[in-house]
Amino acid sequence: MIEPLPAHGGQLRQLAERFGLPAAALLDFSANINPEGPPPGVLSALRESLADPAALTQYPDLDEKELRLAIARYAGAAPEQIVVANGFVPLLEASLRALGVRRCLLPEPCFREYRSALERARVEIVGRRLDAERDFLLDSESLRLEGEDAVLLANPQNPSGVLRRREELLEFAAMAGRRNARLLLDEAFIDYAPEDSLARDVQSMPNLIVFRSVTKFFGMPGIRAAYAAAHPDVARAIQECLAPWLIATLASRAVCAALGDLDYAQRARALNRERGLGLRARLDALGLRVYPSAANFLLFRLPGGVDATACWIRMIAEFRIVLRHCGNYPALPPGHLRAAVRRKEENDRLAQALASALH
Repeated sequence: MIEPLPAHGGQLRQLAERFGLPAAALLDFSANINPEGPPPGVLSALRESLADPAALTQYPDLDEKELRLAIARYAGAAPEQIVVANGFVPLLEASLRALGVRRCLLPEPCFREYRSALERARVEIVGRRLDAERDFLLDSESLRLEGEDAVLLANPQNPSGVLRRREELLEFAAMAGRRNARLLLDEAFIDYAPEDSLARDVQSMPNLIVFRSVTKFFGMPGIRAAYAAAHPDVARAIQECLAPWLIATLASRAVCAALGDLDYAQRARALNRERGLGLRARLDALGLRVYPSAANFLLFRLPGGVDATACWIRMIAEFRIVLRHCGNYPALPPGHLRAAVRRKEENDRLAQALASALH
């Protein structure tokens, strides 16, 4: 077994060095990035910015007015409800400080950075294991509050991609509010199901904070940008806990261009739906336990007796395919791997390689 496992997806340089392979030879299914790449307007905006000396010689707008307006239009919120930063983790940590969270319910398995951020903030963590056999169902038992002042969870769920309907989460947010608990909701992949986002509900629910990513859906993770939507009073408190100038001018202009391309967003959803269904059918045919996913990835459990780490290693060493090893997701049973949804020919290559690796 190779130790340690990559902490996140997309770590091709590290893996190439470990396996003695050129990084360019690896087909990456470990990072959940739109395979179409960024909208054309993003590259145009960056080229125009580089031709403008002011983009580099002047400080970025401290208020990020244009960026927050573009985000608000896209998310169905108001600009005064939007806080921006160079990633989800800074926003989460600022929210924990602003709200003075002391005890947080954490349904697991979950994105590993949740627990890390809570630990750094010295928040008491109340873990609640979700049942993989029930598709990580969030029910009254898993969301039972026992004195916690916050709940941190994702929709679609991470690592599975299972989606909970908007009405379900609104009901829980209202219940949490009655118990003076905050709902910290990570919607990093909700762009694939935007009708189920709660970003437009933060005005009427002051206990709700919604976190969303920009760069995964729009295929540009090299530009670090994320945002939180919250009641204006809460948004101001979070902003005060953030360092200034977290978003560079080039990143801001690129994000504005991406969010304005609604045709790209519609195509991305349609392509992901079609490709995801095709890949799921191929994985089902291999006898894998594939979880329902509304996101751009599929979590699957290998058949009994198949070692996940050995399979993950063989896929890299023999087939030059990098899957997401899920051994470092807290409370996830062993035997799970995850694959991003890529283009059809690449998904077919993955299915063929897995068929060989499992037999």
